[in-house]
Amino acid sequence: MNEIIAKYFPGLPAVQSDRLSRLLGIYRIWNSRINVISRKDMDDFYIHHVLHSLSIAKAFQFCEGSEVLDVGTGGGFPGIPLAIIFPATRFYLLDSIGKKIKVVTAVSSELELRNVTPLLKRAEEENGRYDFVISRAVTNFSDLVRMTSKNIGKENRNSSGNGIICLKGGDITDELGRYRDRVKIWNICDFFSEPFFETKKIVYLRF
Repeated sequence: MNEIIAKYFPGLPAVQSDRLSRLLGIYRIWNSRINVISRKDMDDFYIHHVLHSLSIAKAFQFCEGSEVLDVGTGGGFPGIPLAIIFPATRFYLLDSIGKKIKVVTAVSSELELRNVTPLLKRAEEENGRYDFVISRAVTNFSDLVRMTSKNIGKENRNSSGNGIICLKGGDITDELGRYRDRVKIWNICDFFSEPFFETKKIVYLRF
């Protein structure tokens, strides 16, 4: 398995380790056909994409049977790495851009991830209910909540409670708006020592 992943996630089952190890090769092939990841980010693929996605697994343990909607998944982040780590959780990877969903479909198929369902649509068009909405968001946090709060189901299968989990960077004080006193925030640098994570955060709004 990739050294950086093994450092922070030791003792993973062989199937999960193998799938994580294969990610870079698969994305290199698909990124040469459909550019969804910048060349610079490909050079730091496991830190910038895989480990960043898996930071959520340091803060949350999704229960068996949980359903998670990844909004604006792009090339499949954070959804695909999390689907590898949580094989008993169902992940729905949503994006409005067809070429990105094509990559998500191909990668999940090559890895035989039976717990991944790609969705080609805008967030506003998705009306399904889920235990969690996750996003590695460039969208303003308050706007993300406005778009996706309708997608949070009432049945609670997770001890942490249903809600919206967002990966953000930098100073996010202003964009939290009226949710400032309701969110829980983790600094990812508390989990991972790489400089890339110094200003990265997990933001969680419980419903």
